[in-house]
Amino acid sequence: MIENQKIRPGKVIGPLGEQLTLDSLPPPSTTRWVVRRKAEVVAAVNGGLLSVDDVCARYGLTVEEFAGWQRAIDRSGMPGLRVTRIQHYKLLYERQQKY
Repeated sequence: MIENQKIRPGKVIGPLGEQLTLDSLPPPSTTRWVVRRKAEVVAAVNGGLLSVDDVCARYGLTVEEFAGWQRAIDRSGMPGLRVTRIQHYKLLYERQQKY
C-alpha cells in the first residue's frame, strides 16, 4: 500500500441531505454559481470527497473565492451564499462581533 495514498469516501451528505458523489457534483464547465451548487462543492470538500486544490483546479476558482464560500456557510448557512445578500450578512456579522 502506498503511504501517501489518501482514502476518500465515495459519497458524502450534501447541504440538502442528499448523497453527493463526484458524478453528482456540478460539471467542471459550470459558470453560473447558484447557492445550491456552491453549497454542494463546499460540502464535498468538508466531507473529504475533494480537496480545496482539486476544487480550485476543477472549477477554475481561486482559493480566496472558495474560502469565501466556506466562511459564508459557516456564518449564515446557505442564505449567506446569495450574491445579492453578501453586504447584508457582512454587516450583520460585523455587528455581532462588536457585542
